[in-house]
Amino acid sequence: MALHAFCVLVNMIMAIAHQAYGSGRGSVGLVSGFIDPPTVGICSTSVIIHGYKCQEIDVKTQDGFILNMQRIPEGRAGGGDTKRQPVLIQHGVLVDGMTWLLNPPEQNLPLILADKGFDVWIANARGTRYSCRHTSLQPYEPGFWNWSWDELVVFDLPAVFDYVYSQTGQKAHYVGHSLGTLIALASFSEGLLVDKLKSAVLLSPIAYLGHMNSALDVAAAKAFVEITTLFGMAEFNPKGEPVTNFLRALCDYPGVDCYDLLTSISGKNCCLNASTVDLFLKNEPQSTSTKNMVHLAQTVRDGVLAKYNYGNPDFNMMHYGEAKPPIYNLSNIPHDLPIFISYGGQDALSDVRDVELLLDSLKFHDVDKLTIQYIKDYAHADFIMGVNAKDIVYNQVVSFFNHQH
Repeated sequence: MALHAFCVLVNMIMAIAHQAYGSGRGSVGLVSGFIDPPTVGICSTSVIIHGYKCQEIDVKTQDGFILNMQRIPEGRAGGGDTKRQPVLIQHGVLVDGMTWLLNPPEQNLPLILADKGFDVWIANARGTRYSCRHTSLQPYEPGFWNWSWDELVVFDLPAVFDYVYSQTGQKAHYVGHSLGTLIALASFSEGLLVDKLKSAVLLSPIAYLGHMNSALDVAAAKAFVEITTLFGMAEFNPKGEPVTNFLRALCDYPGVDCYDLLTSISGKNCCLNASTVDLFLKNEPQSTSTKNMVHLAQTVRDGVLAKYNYGNPDFNMMHYGEAKPPIYNLSNIPHDLPIFISYGGQDALSDVRDVELLLDSLKFHDVDKLTIQYIKDYAHADFIMGVNAKDIVYNQVVSFFNHQH
């Protein structure tokens, strides 16, 4: 990395940190230390308008974040008085639950599942627009953003699973995409959630990232790892000027083509509707923590699934009692847990070689409990927005769920 370009990137990230520390942004709508819940949510904009019932629900994590969820208890034709199997759906990084609902209703996974007789719950991770609340911290405070995906494993997923179980009395099926697969695999390997989990569907799974083949993603990951010690824990807001400038600097790198940013990041998606992409770009991307981005970059660099590396053996010792961050051992995932994995041949983030490493770590899984689907033409976004995803992926997901007893 040329020194000048590196300095540019450092300045960009420092500006991000300054933005979160010093701007006072986010002070609007605060009442007695709390942020007002959003007046317009995903239910009203993307579910109810299609004729489905939908509830907005807030769930508090043990570390004080207030996570927004949507519950679609029945299909458009009704029938919610019968006992339905719950399904929890978790989005990926830099997006929120809205990404599952951008196509027409007959093409959206949550509404397809509701029409097929499931009780559907959509999760929204901390830091996204509808989950940007905390019992004592406010978004302009650095402490609000002091977390990585480790905290999604330890706090967010258990909170939403516990809530769904408390309301339904049933174990839930799980669907994760991208980061939603990473935090699920890490959770299962730690023995979390498995007592409230019926099965897991992992779309475009991410566990190992060493073969990620997007030049833009690789350059970004390298930049984050190299400057991790130079900034505080702050918000990474993709729509803010500092991050926009950061991306512009990356786009000047050799081999990085930013003409089509979605393709540059996710791979050559085969099956997206242009109007859906426009809607996606109006609603996404969402904020996350800079620490989370650094943690993902560490996963790219190190080629292992491990907890956050504080960059100093003493700091790691203080947090973990050992000089290096503990590994998430995926071979500890219960071998009898029903798992469905679907991955694409054009995916720049979930590279085929990395998925093969994941499958190798599951080699002792019960053969009849592991279902694998490979789609040659699919890239990362096709799994959530592809116009033919219902026929190729979602019908298989429904069939998989229906075979679990």
